[in-house]
Amino acid sequence: MRTLLQAFFIGAVATSAVAFTTNDKKPRYIDPANMDLSVKPGDNFYQYANGGWLKKNTIPASKTRWGSFDVLREESSQRLHTLLEGAAKSGSKDRLSQMIGDFYRSGMDSAAIEAKGYQPIKEDLDRLAALNNKQDVLTEIVTLRTKGIASPLFGMFVGQDRKNVNQYIVQLGQGGTSLPDRDYYIKDDARSQTIRKAFRDHVEKMFSLVGENSATATYDADAILRIETALAKAQMSRVEMRDPYKTYNKFAVKDLTQQTPGLNWSTLLQKMNIKAADSLLVTNPSFLKTADILLTALPLQDWKAYLRWNVLRSAAPYLSSAFVNENFRLTQVLTGQKEQTPRWQRISSLLDNTLGDLLGQLYVQKYFKGEAKTRMVAMVNNLQQTFASRIQRLDWMSDATKQKALQKLNAFTKKIAYPDTWKDYQGVTVTPTDFVSNLRSASVWSYNYYTVNRLGKPVDRTEWGMTPPTINAYYNPVNNEIAFPAGILQFPFFDFGADDAIIYGGIGAVIGHEMTHGFDDQGAQYAASGNLENWWTKEDEAKFKAKANQVVEQYNAYAVLDTLHVNGRLTLGENLADIGGLNIAYEAFTKTKQYKDAKAVDGFTPAQRFFLSWAQIWRNNAVPETQAQLILTDPHSPGMYRANGAVVNMDAWYDAFNVKPGEKLYVAPEKRIHIW
Repeated sequence: MRTLLQAFFIGAVATSAVAFTTNDKKPRYIDPANMDLSVKPGDNFYQYANGGWLKKNTIPASKTRWGSFDVLREESSQRLHTLLEGAAKSGSKDRLSQMIGDFYRSGMDSAAIEAKGYQPIKEDLDRLAALNNKQDVLTEIVTLRTKGIASPLFGMFVGQDRKNVNQYIVQLGQGGTSLPDRDYYIKDDARSQTIRKAFRDHVEKMFSLVGENSATATYDADAILRIETALAKAQMSRVEMRDPYKTYNKFAVKDLTQQTPGLNWSTLLQKMNIKAADSLLVTNPSFLKTADILLTALPLQDWKAYLRWNVLRSAAPYLSSAFVNENFRLTQVLTGQKEQTPRWQRISSLLDNTLGDLLGQLYVQKYFKGEAKTRMVAMVNNLQQTFASRIQRLDWMSDATKQKALQKLNAFTKKIAYPDTWKDYQGVTVTPTDFVSNLRSASVWSYNYYTVNRLGKPVDRTEWGMTPPTINAYYNPVNNEIAFPAGILQFPFFDFGADDAIIYGGIGAVIGHEMTHGFDDQGAQYAASGNLENWWTKEDEAKFKAKANQVVEQYNAYAVLDTLHVNGRLTLGENLADIGGLNIAYEAFTKTKQYKDAKAVDGFTPAQRFFLSWAQIWRNNAVPETQAQLILTDPHSPGMYRANGAVVNMDAWYDAFNVKPGEKLYVAPEKRIHIW
């Protein structure tokens, strides 16, 4: 499930968190001091709306970007910090508080962590160094996964079968590499070469930190780069991975074993405690064939080094400062981050990702206002009705396809703020004195919960793919659901005190965005049931693809750094969701009293405030290294092009700001892209 989520934002000074219990002052929702009024809206709307803010808000040294999402994430992090410090000091016998308090204390006990050095993983490294044959290698690939230590060579999880979403199935994916994208291993541009060299040197240094002599560390680092480069060459690109049919390859267990004779999947699955699997879904069969060939072709010493590296790199952020600092050295090369994130913030984020439902309960109890959930339900229903009306009026879609589209829209499951049922993490053992053991216990629980115990059971559609404090939202196609965690229900997205223009341009656009994901280039291939099946007529499908290709071309033209351009194919789903979502939100806004009264507020008309609200969501400064990495890895366009790319296709934006031919963003009416 987690691999299919289509989120609003990936990768966030004080503002009012109005869905939350705070004492913050009411913000000025559109503040001219944050704008650059010397820029014409029609030349660069993003700069016009955000220029003052961008100039005043430099990137903190411990961050790689700083924008609306990052500000909210910082505030959310501070809230988590308060909760965790309180839990750690309370000595409460309540299981919820005790678990997260002890986990936090173990992560914050830097003296104890420092004293242990790499002792928490020494036993694993010694065992791997003593492997005798390739069968031992396969056994360890299983052991490292089931013990919550590492996940080498390939990805694996149990999730819904995309063509039969009422059943779980084992799913195998490409993996086995350390760098953020396969291109870093195979491209020969200067940046990729610099990163490869830094990575190879980093691996050598890490091996030296666990006592390897210079010659052995050198050999092992070279072996890691050889293996990971070969695996990277066998991986599909991120664009290829967007094709849900290309990545749907179903095998009987015995048939997959015939294609990878060195990997007996029946035996491997049994050892991974998966007892009832008779078939598997494989994202990239050729990748598994390559992994099989490499296991046979490469010497045992290479594979011993590879497994030791997987243990080392998985644990490094949680060991003594020598490992943490060396890990950060590579992060600096990849992202341009100048200073490490403070320890408390790293630990609070880790806890949110590890025991998110425990921490989420405390978060909601202390900070979230229930009225926000009620208001969101009404807004979601409003936008759903507006979207239905827009579908019915489409001039490029036949009635037969419209009927199927409306069935899908009306079948949306809506999740708002937090789960109805919380995970209890039974089986997780937490102590205040052993950080790495706590992590491994939680990892073992996660493996058993999401992999071992799912198979053969009814699909749990109540589960969430994000924790309550998350500043984001998502659409999940196999459940045909939209979800809005509590964290995003605050300004600049949502505020009880804000006028409708602000709310519809903020959270309204987020709602519309997630709804449109059900009808983007990927989501449109899933039916109302969540199953991967074609519900389009051939003619309508061809028209949709032609319109989508126009969006690809629009975003391909946007330059980010030097010769780096937005990848319009990689970002297509998010761009379609931005364009569709903003149109849906604007039409819903036109039904409000504020829009109909047309009274200016702080010098801006209701329509102008709506679009300015949208633009200020995307204000963001980022260091060049991070920008370059995101172009390769992020399915979202950079903030400027999310703000500008959607509005240039909306007639209402031209009217609101009197945008004329000759201005840089002007697109002739007949060339504006209208889909949803």
